[in-house]
Amino acid sequence: MPDLVDELGTAGAVREVDVVTTGTFGAMCSSGVFLNLGHSDPPIKIARAYLNRVEAYGGIAAVDLFLGATQPSEDRGIEYGGAHVMEDLVIGKQIEVEAHGSPSDCYPQMDLETSLRLEDFNQATVVNPRNAYQRYNAATNSSDRTMHTYMGTLLPGLGNVHYSGAGVLSPLSNDPGFEYIGVGTRIFLAGAQGYVIGAGTQHNPENGFSTLMVTGDLKRMNNSFLRAATFHKYGPSLYLGIGIPIPMLNERLAKSTAVRDSDITVPVQDYGIQRRDKPSVRMVSYEELKSGTIDLGGKEVSCSPLSSFQMAREVARTLKEQVERGEFLLSQAAEPLSRVGSSRPMKQTKESPNVGDVMSRDVVTVFEDIPVEKAAKLIISGSFDHLPVVSRDGRLIGIITAWDISKAVASGKPSRIAEIMTRRVHSVRLDEPIELAARTLDTHSISALPVVDREHKVIGMITSNHLSRLLARRR
Repeated sequence: MPDLVDELGTAGAVREVDVVTTGTFGAMCSSGVFLNLGHSDPPIKIARAYLNRVEAYGGIAAVDLFLGATQPSEDRGIEYGGAHVMEDLVIGKQIEVEAHGSPSDCYPQMDLETSLRLEDFNQATVVNPRNAYQRYNAATNSSDRTMHTYMGTLLPGLGNVHYSGAGVLSPLSNDPGFEYIGVGTRIFLAGAQGYVIGAGTQHNPENGFSTLMVTGDLKRMNNSFLRAATFHKYGPSLYLGIGIPIPMLNERLAKSTAVRDSDITVPVQDYGIQRRDKPSVRMVSYEELKSGTIDLGGKEVSCSPLSSFQMAREVARTLKEQVERGEFLLSQAAEPLSRVGSSRPMKQTKESPNVGDVMSRDVVTVFEDIPVEKAAKLIISGSFDHLPVVSRDGRLIGIITAWDISKAVASGKPSRIAEIMTRRVHSVRLDEPIELAARTLDTHSISALPVVDREHKVIGMITSNHLSRLLARRR
């Protein structure tokens, strides 16, 4: 379409083209399915239910459940979740259902187990609160540790960049003004015909981050366009193919469907800063991201997509064929989508402390070339069990503990700190949430973390004792 508009202009393109098909295929975590099991005999009012040991919400009616795509399994953890149950159903597998009831005179049954396939449910209606982002921020990681996120595994030191979205093929990038897409618009949803319910949650059209809330029948969906996934050390998600045919109703639509990847830009956000408002390293276009590398501060960094542009093209191609055969009819929206969204931060009525609120600034550091005996005297004379090891310019390069020194003194072998220190040291920053420090201590079975600034210079220490005192005050 861009080349055609360049050649003929928008008026000429409207005369030549009837419909532009769009498509996207990527992880859409905000997805799930309503399931109706039918009534058992004796009847049961389901309070809690598990499908292949994945919990489904039962607080709707007696035998209606909602299964969220990202809900993890009770026995397999994050390696299997609601998305996997949905895929298993679509490909014809039998799933195990365990239900626990809230007994009453009309629903006397307390517990129930059964095995069901997709055709055994009365209804299996997919309702996804937030799908088909217009564009999505890219991600990198400036910290000194590998991070496992919904944007994949991000390597330390700006080691890689991940991005998501189809760019030029994205439905909302081709109709950013909602000339055609609206409430009731018929869409291609994982191989089935679905509908736009309305604007998705966190819909933010003013800043180019529009979203859609969509629905469709799971029984009509195709496994080629619905795939479960697990992000390493993060959790399950659901990959979906969504496509929307956009008719050339006017020159404005001709112009918007002539979008190029070079026109669509997103910030590369630093996930090394574990806060809601992550800093942007730079702005980048989808054209640059799809090239495979971008420049970050003079360093060539590899870029990898979390979504599949090949599958997005397959969505658009399949939709085109359905439109041409008359199997997919375009529908006029019942109501336009709002051009004003709401993506405000959560209102938090209780302050959550940061590392800087509880850490000790009275920290002693040492150089790696000092004798072990000197380090031992420092620990004996102080009220601490850990000594961060720093370079001559004050940057953190390691840590030693009282236990390390005790072993060295007992063996009588090592003479310098460099021989006994732990070089792979975990650290936190002043403005990071206290929960992050607690999780790091627990995950790595350690009792203290050096606190560093942006230049990785040691400015304090936080220990398990600090956290224990904080917890005691909260109680």
